[in-house]
Amino acid sequence: MGPQMRVIYILCLRQIKRYMRARARIIGSLGQPLLFLLAMGFGFGPIFRKAGGGNYIQFLAPGIVIMGILFTAVFSGIEIIWDRQFGFLKETLVAPVSRLNIALGRTLGGAVVAFIQGLVVLVFCLIAGFRIEVAALLPVALLAMFISAVLFSAIGMALGSVLEDMQAFPLIMNFLVMPLFFLSGALFPMKGLPEPLMFAMRADPVTYGVDSLRGTLGRASLFGVGTDLIVLGAIATMLVSIGAYLFSRIEL
Repeated sequence: MGPQMRVIYILCLRQIKRYMRARARIIGSLGQPLLFLLAMGFGFGPIFRKAGGGNYIQFLAPGIVIMGILFTAVFSGIEIIWDRQFGFLKETLVAPVSRLNIALGRTLGGAVVAFIQGLVVLVFCLIAGFRIEVAALLPVALLAMFISAVLFSAIGMALGSVLEDMQAFPLIMNFLVMPLFFLSGALFPMKGLPEPLMFAMRADPVTYGVDSLRGTLGRASLFGVGTDLIVLGAIATMLVSIGAYLFSRIEL
């Protein structure tokens, strides 16, 4: 293994170990997805069924899985601010490798952690009553989850690279992450909505993550699973490049 790949591996492994040690963080990050799943899944289930939508848990669960991935991945960017304040980032940046490799290692580490979080949320969805209708498509669903995790982790990388105040990060996350989630169609069907809202939802990358999981785990996809994966991959590549560029311009 070359020095560049070794740095990527070490940074990725470091974030995974940090995540596994933080039991309170694991439990806390599960709170919001499970609250949405239980409160909305069972609360709005009868209304959704009477409206002809069928089982609301089957509709809601893919969006809740993406929600768990989204929040965990984006908030991994706060670790850059933390490491900058406590000096670890400076030690990392003096390593004999390019900042691009460091950024890739951090992005990949955040993506792996978010992917694990998504798997945990998926297990809870199964316990709550969600059923995978086509088991053969499960590998495709896992691929969509991981690409989504990379995309959202790149967003966190980009924001963590330009922010210096740790207190500002949660405020920006709430301003950005919550609209991304609510405009993704995770909580309500996209058909029949006003055209301006449909345009905003099509421009939302989270929409394609939710739609890809609906197409592989449960209901039919609105855009097509192939289209969803292509869009997710293209946006993830673009955002990883932007995040790596912003990270390379960090001044200590």
